[in-house]
Amino acid sequence: MQAFKQHKKIVLAAVLLAAALIVSLFVVQYLSRPALTHMPSPTPTTTPTTTPTTTSTTTTPSTSSTPTQMPPPTPTPAPLLQPGEITQYNGTQLTSVQDFINELLLHPDVSINGPQSIDPSTYELSVTGMVNNSLQLSYADVVNNFTSHLQVETLLCVEGWQVTMLWQGTLLSDILQQAGTSPNATTLIFYASDGYSTALPIDYIMQNNIMIAYKMNNVTLTAQTGWPFFLVASNQYGYKWIMWITSIDVSDNSGYLGYWESQGYPNNATVTGG
Repeated sequence: MQAFKQHKKIVLAAVLLAAALIVSLFVVQYLSRPALTHMPSPTPTTTPTTTPTTTSTTTTPSTSSTPTQMPPPTPTPAPLLQPGEITQYNGTQLTSVQDFINELLLHPDVSINGPQSIDPSTYELSVTGMVNNSLQLSYADVVNNFTSHLQVETLLCVEGWQVTMLWQGTLLSDILQQAGTSPNATTLIFYASDGYSTALPIDYIMQNNIMIAYKMNNVTLTAQTGWPFFLVASNQYGYKWIMWITSIDVSDNSGYLGYWESQGYPNNATVTGG
């Protein structure tokens, strides 16, 4: 009897130990599980709804299919020409006489007292001073008794305008040869009917075949364009191109100052530059 009780105690102890082991296993298993992290609920992705764009098309009424007629270009008027005037010479386009007159009208200070009306029946060109023979030449004497020459030359004014023309006239060297100049003479002084004057070296006159013209573009000079004679001062500014010449003084006064030169213009009026 005593032995049975002893056995019963042993069995009960074993059962309790087994129960304790089972409980311990459950506890260990529970504690070893990872902690659950609360994740936020995902934000639902909303797909934007595409609203179709309606393009409003405005239909412009069609205009006439006939092309627009452009007016014809206005032709450039030809310059007014004097009877017998030429517009080109040896391939050079010439300034018209009328365009030259227009420049004179725009620049009245070219002359002192305007166009000069000189009586052809009494006119004489005087060549005096340091000469062997003083000359009094009528207009006809100069035109008919000396060889006529043609030159295309450009008159360039200090005021900014210029003309290129065909000049016809008599070489001053031919007139001086007839007068017989003194070897001591250095200068030609030119005088006009309005009181204008200017001077140029004789060496320049001789070396450049300078002439006094009585025609431009094959048209005889008029009172407006310098009749009877117009000095063609090649490669000199316009204030040396004296018009309405009445007399020439052969001088040794190389420092003579003409009308504009006495007012500050250079006595050396040689055109420089291109």
